[in-house]
Amino acid sequence: MQDINVKALKKNAFRQSKVYGETASRVRIPGGLIGANDMQRIVDIANKYGNGEIFLTNRQGVEIPGIKLEDVDKVHAELKDIIEHTQINQEDTDHGYMSSGTRNVPGCPGKRLCVFGCYDTTEFARKMDKAIFPNDRHVKVAFTGCSNDCAHVALNDFGILGMTEPQYHIDRCIGCEQCVKYCKVRSVGALSVVNGKIKRDENKCIGCGVCVNYCPTRAWTRSKEHYFRVKIMGRTGKQNPRLAQDWLKWADEESILKIVKNTYAYIDEYIDESRPEGKEHIGYIVDRTGFEEFVKWALKDVELNPKCQVASRVYWDGKHYDRENELS
Repeated sequence: MQDINVKALKKNAFRQSKVYGETASRVRIPGGLIGANDMQRIVDIANKYGNGEIFLTNRQGVEIPGIKLEDVDKVHAELKDIIEHTQINQEDTDHGYMSSGTRNVPGCPGKRLCVFGCYDTTEFARKMDKAIFPNDRHVKVAFTGCSNDCAHVALNDFGILGMTEPQYHIDRCIGCEQCVKYCKVRSVGALSVVNGKIKRDENKCIGCGVCVNYCPTRAWTRSKEHYFRVKIMGRTGKQNPRLAQDWLKWADEESILKIVKNTYAYIDEYIDESRPEGKEHIGYIVDRTGFEEFVKWALKDVELNPKCQVASRVYWDGKHYDRENELS
């Protein structure tokens, strides 16, 4: 009977398999973008050491099932080039992934492909991955290019949505009202016509950039600065699943990187180490310590830009299971 150190196996980004003597290698792809040559390497590993199949995960990673436990070290060697080419932040590239607690950082295609993308989601996701990986803490961060939220970031501990501050060039405006029409139909109706010119309600505008996309004369353009909306403490799971809620609007990239890194120190301070494998979702820690304590740690040494709006209090709702009443 094989003696399997399941904890070490999972930490090294291999999945425990229901098939005796087998495992699955989990390949990180920060930002969801990988070169064709590296994808071919994954195919080669799947054919050589796996069962010839590849599973695409919800977090834009890749799993290679059917790997024999005795071949794990050989797979590590095969993963070396992939780890280096996908810019994974670890000095040792000879022994596979050094941690799997912090999940792969996914992102929608962003402005590399999508006309609505407000920023390069892959670039930011890779920066975040370098800032927080490797780490054993169970943290999920996700990026999406605009308010459409194609990446479903509200299911994550930190969900970052792209924003732009539309710039109005009155000399280019011909009064066609295309921007007003599409802002109403495809967004929140933040634009109106005042004395023949377009007026943007800054309190209502969510920075989606719809006006930019539908203006035929480029009277609206995206701001040079990149801004972000940050949703926090979303989660799936059995106990109390809930959607992340807005905390910051018009935040900047540097602040977000610092906030997420600060959160790891907060987790280290308050996590319930008695839980299996030392895992506890951040949201449960926030519920236990109080939102104000989380904010104190998260915003330590962070200088938010003057435009950034901060919710003084965040409220979540979710599905609660009252076990005591059910059992009585």
